[in-house]
Amino acid sequence: MKYLPKLKSVRRHEVPEWFHDAKFGIFIHWGIYTVPAFGAVGVGDFQEIISTQGIEAQFKNNPYAEWYLNTMKIRGSPCDEHHLKTYGSDFKYDDFIPKFNDAIKNWNPEEWTQLFQDAGARYVVLVTKHHDGFLLWPSKHPNPKKENYRASRDIVGELTSAVKRQGMKMGLYYSGALDWTFNEKPIHDVVSFLTNGPVRREYVDYVNAHWRELIELYEPCILWNDIGYPPGTNPYELFAFFYNKTPDGIVNDRWMQVSKLLRALAKTWLGKVLIQWAANRMIKKRTAVTLKSPHYDFLTPEYVSFKEIKQEKWETTRGIGKSFGYNAEEPDESYMTLEELIHLLVDVVSKNGNLLLNVGPMADGTIPEIQKQRLLGIGKWLRENGEAIYGTRPWIIAEGIASEEIEVRFTRKGETLHAILLGTPKEEQITLANLQAGQETVIKLLENDVELNWKQGEDGLSIHLEKKLGMSPAHAFSITPIPRTKCL
Repeated sequence: MKYLPKLKSVRRHEVPEWFHDAKFGIFIHWGIYTVPAFGAVGVGDFQEIISTQGIEAQFKNNPYAEWYLNTMKIRGSPCDEHHLKTYGSDFKYDDFIPKFNDAIKNWNPEEWTQLFQDAGARYVVLVTKHHDGFLLWPSKHPNPKKENYRASRDIVGELTSAVKRQGMKMGLYYSGALDWTFNEKPIHDVVSFLTNGPVRREYVDYVNAHWRELIELYEPCILWNDIGYPPGTNPYELFAFFYNKTPDGIVNDRWMQVSKLLRALAKTWLGKVLIQWAANRMIKKRTAVTLKSPHYDFLTPEYVSFKEIKQEKWETTRGIGKSFGYNAEEPDESYMTLEELIHLLVDVVSKNGNLLLNVGPMADGTIPEIQKQRLLGIGKWLRENGEAIYGTRPWIIAEGIASEEIEVRFTRKGETLHAILLGTPKEEQITLANLQAGQETVIKLLENDVELNWKQGEDGLSIHLEKKLGMSPAHAFSITPIPRTKCL
């Protein structure tokens, strides 16, 4: 075995080239919560609520529809009021299960994977179990708290096969720290968030058995754990097992184990003060959701990007709207525009990141039209400009400026620099500030593969466009060989 179940050993694992090259993946949240399909609207996204109103407001006014079970238990929350008004006090969360299992009968995984392929995605990550504990595969380790608490189809297996047939990589998400079938108390603040995860041996063994089963049955390339991992077990055993079986596999950063001692401290007055202070620091930075585990292959900021190039590989994740799970209340104006999505993708890639963009299907597997159109729009842009995205690496700087105050992002591939304009110039000439090219330089516009004339000026590299560019969210140029920059 190449890897041993020790931190020092698994830390030798390197991020595989395929993940560096892929740049764009699709996240999928689909489960019982898509039946009520409710999240608070008009409150901002996850990061905005926490930054402006605090974490307690985030849990009470949660825009994440997949948190429905937790939010409905917070008295006076929009979700609680919606549930009582729509379903009544006697209607339980588990009563949505027959409705979900009936809805998924006509789901066609091939339709999803064709859409993801058309969108230009190179990998897919499916939620196999969210915090509500509901399983999307027929596990040999069923939930000991609830009978038949799983989907009536092997959603994980069917989608995995379809994804691999399309030539994409498959990743699996699993809620490691939280499972509300083992702890039914709602999360409403920092302390309850930190201490909600089950710690008994029954749950520890349950989680370990599930992850091993998922690895053995479906052979994913990505283990995407969420929130953390239960204490009292060695996660490096799982990592070593996974890496030895799948050498080009990767694990994310959300495997932190909160010890029983820390959980006890969190319930004291001093502990609460210290934890709130630490949480406020994380909120201010707006780059973390949970504490990083000792070992990981990539970071996972949520609904936020980094301002500069990161040496560590990272992947930002977010919904096209404010929620991951489908939220029927969400108006079209709360979804990102195609221009915003492409700008986000370009910005993330220029800083050594990938974009994991979430799709939230309805209960019957229908992907909402607005989400579908956004994905197809990204795919169209990537077919014309993908050379500046796929397989690239960060340059020495990520951001620049062009004439007409148009922002620029840079990527490189071999001896070629890509300059991507985050906007459409009005004139037939564009100047890239602070770039110095040599006489042998060749510049092309990727969208039509036309070689362009250029000249070097004191202010930068001026490119003659021959004619005004058509409107597009972004325009990419290839510059070979890589020019020098005055920025450094």
